[in-house]
Amino acid sequence: MSYGTVIRLVAIITWLVLGAPAAFALNIPEKLVYDMTWTGIKAGTAIQEIIDDGDSIRVVSTARSADWISVFFPVEDRIESILTKVQAPLLGLPRHFRMKIREGNHRRDKEIIFDHEKGKARYIDHLNGEKVVIDIMQNTYDTYSSFYYLRTLKLEVGKSVFVNILDNKKLWNVEVQVLKKEKVDTILGEVDTILIKPLIKSDGIFQKKGAIYIWLTDDARRIPVKMKTKVAIGSITATLVKY
Repeated sequence: MSYGTVIRLVAIITWLVLGAPAAFALNIPEKLVYDMTWTGIKAGTAIQEIIDDGDSIRVVSTARSADWISVFFPVEDRIESILTKVQAPLLGLPRHFRMKIREGNHRRDKEIIFDHEKGKARYIDHLNGEKVVIDIMQNTYDTYSSFYYLRTLKLEVGKSVFVNILDNKKLWNVEVQVLKKEKVDTILGEVDTILIKPLIKSDGIFQKKGAIYIWLTDDARRIPVKMKTKVAIGSITATLVKY
């Protein structure tokens, strides 16, 4: 099990909308801490942060398995995306993406360098040495920054949004379904949430085996308070424990 699944969940996530207008501004800096449970048992911790680096915005996600899990399935994941800095509530496009994942015997170490002016992205696999130049479309995000972009958008129940995401050397036009609104008990109290379901098609953090569900607060903050996905055995839930 990996922090990956959650990060992509939480991360994971990630899941944006092509050409959709920004509705909300993100709180920067922001740090979110999650407990990850596997079939109800504490399995690890995940942290998501967004930081103002002066001339850029940095989003970082890390995940680590609990000690008892690490004995037979160690998880140590880090995902980082650097974006151009633009005026709120807009979120700039990614310039650089790096993913380093260790989930049991599963490893990934890949990097993407974006050149939006030329419509190109350079993909580098640091494990096998592969390097590929890929054509990208307007408003193309990586898997992680797309999730933050999604949080700035206006979401309406019953209406899907779509986003161009570059992952694993492929460009996907990912659909994010906006399913319903519901109340959820959280560390913030009982809050109104919007439940979304990104239709992820690629591999990555906690390799996806089933549907991913994300509960965002139904307010200007759009805080992901809960995430859930199926893995090879059982399911993983990420629950916000510190904001």
